[in-house]
Amino acid sequence: MSSFNPKYRNTSGGRITIALYRITQAMDLLLRERGKAVRLSPTQIQSLLFLKYARPGVRTIGGLANRLESTYATASGVADALERKRLIQRTPLPEDRRVITLGLTPRGDGEAEMLEDVLDEIESAVNALPEAEQAALLHATQTIVRHLQHAGYVRVYEMCWGCQFFQMNAHPDDPRGPHHCAFMDAPLPEPNTYLECPDFVPAED
Repeated sequence: MSSFNPKYRNTSGGRITIALYRITQAMDLLLRERGKAVRLSPTQIQSLLFLKYARPGVRTIGGLANRLESTYATASGVADALERKRLIQRTPLPEDRRVITLGLTPRGDGEAEMLEDVLDEIESAVNALPEAEQAALLHATQTIVRHLQHAGYVRVYEMCWGCQFFQMNAHPDDPRGPHHCAFMDAPLPEPNTYLECPDFVPAED
């Protein structure tokens, strides 16, 4: 049975799947329309937002490739294009100069800020729902995402709060950071806890 075939779209699961598919189509269109206005591709938009909010350790070509779910060569090409536009810059990691990190230039940071509202139309539709429906939708979509994550189709990036590896105020007097990441076995400064991390695992798991 195919959810794409209207003849067989007669189950709740099928109708919900198509509704989610249409939402992804709308998101793709919003990204493409904004991209035309600012002369950036949807992939370049996603890359700028990734570099703005990802934790420092994953702001590399490899980290970008994982976020875009692309090859290393493709991610490198995206970075090259953004560098030519003077939106990002490559910098060797001080502790290991063989590792090249990617960072936003002041121009790139300003561009990323102007892209932050690209999905506002979707959020507006969600906010129009009654609070109880929003809560039910949040629970349902998080459950779907978790299933897709376990199946290997989605890589979830979230901030430290709510992650099973996050230990709040584990060493409050450490100048490197008051919190601790058990995954990296390293202190965490407060600002970094509000950045997205690909190693996030929900605490309830």
